[in-house]
Amino acid sequence: MFKTTSNYSPIMNTYSRLPLSIQKGKGTLVWSDDNEEYLDFTSGIATCNLGHCPSEVEKALTEQLSQIWHTSNLYHVPKQEELACLLTEKTCFDQVFFCNSGAEANEAAIKLVRAFANKNGDKQANMVTFQQSFHGRTLATVAATGQEKIKSGFEPMPEGFIHLPYNDFDSLETIKDMAPTAVMLELLQGEGGVVPANPDWVKRLSDICKENGILLIVDEVQTGMGRTGSLFLYEQYHLEPDIMTLAKGLGSGFPIGAMLAKEEVALAFFPGMHGSTFGGNPLASTAGMTTLNVICEPEFLNKTGEQSRLLLSELERFQEEFSFIKEIRGIGMLLGLEISGNAVDLVKLALEEKLLILTAGPNVVRLLPPLTVSEEEVNSFVQKFTKVLQKFREVHHG
Repeated sequence: MFKTTSNYSPIMNTYSRLPLSIQKGKGTLVWSDDNEEYLDFTSGIATCNLGHCPSEVEKALTEQLSQIWHTSNLYHVPKQEELACLLTEKTCFDQVFFCNSGAEANEAAIKLVRAFANKNGDKQANMVTFQQSFHGRTLATVAATGQEKIKSGFEPMPEGFIHLPYNDFDSLETIKDMAPTAVMLELLQGEGGVVPANPDWVKRLSDICKENGILLIVDEVQTGMGRTGSLFLYEQYHLEPDIMTLAKGLGSGFPIGAMLAKEEVALAFFPGMHGSTFGGNPLASTAGMTTLNVICEPEFLNKTGEQSRLLLSELERFQEEFSFIKEIRGIGMLLGLEISGNAVDLVKLALEEKLLILTAGPNVVRLLPPLTVSEEEVNSFVQKFTKVLQKFREVHHG
């Protein structure tokens, strides 16, 4: 195995990596290259929703590996058609475009909005997004993202994006005069601090979009595929969006993204306008089909809900005991703890206890356990996290 030195690595310097090399995983557990066992409450950043190497997906991919891996989208891909049918059956959308990631799904949504606007004679095609949002790392999705730190170093930004305050009622009324083609939002901001949208605010936003012929896009890259307790979070907000974007949990760790749209919007695309070499290939579609079928099994999300409620109750107990925990936020298995202090320090302490957790901004710790996490594993988390919080209190709060 190639070992990097302190002076050189062939990998570009785009990540601040923790001192851990993961070699194997199963369910909620992963093992390092020196065979140390860790409890993983990151799920590959909300990607391995069924845990690591779920047996159903592994079996389906193994069978597909012996048949065909890739053909390109110049030909019909039956597995892709099956997955598209299942996705449209389970949602309010009519057609699907497949790609490889959340950023690509959002990029496709932005292009579809502009194609729709141009088709209808609107050459401006402005889009409203929200402050502290995160929509991806391509140039257009960076421009759509409402965080200046994500844009820094990549100026000039593509035009056509207006950022409004999140959960702010007054600013919603300005949308009417802006007359954008579309509004794109996360119903639960993940990277932006694990902040849920106010249901009344979302209802007003939806009404404004309907009354003014503005397309509504929900970015469910992190919240979709059961992560928040329902198959998609827009269902809990009683919405019927025009476009939805997916990725992460759709493929159980296998790269796949999807952009879904109502038919009248989807028809703005025609052959040659957009594409993806690998998007929806037989392997990716097989992973997506199998993952979606497992999550849609009767009682699956009910069992997940039981564990999420257990986890939330333990976090609330922690908040009573540790004064530096300021707020607990989130929905389902996407939870955040706002703390007084540096969240990275807490993540590093967790690593010492063989527990993997994430940040969501400078002072928010993010928990993303697999949807298959057991009561025993929640209890194991509680034991480990108790030690982490005690150490953090000793070091930072005396």
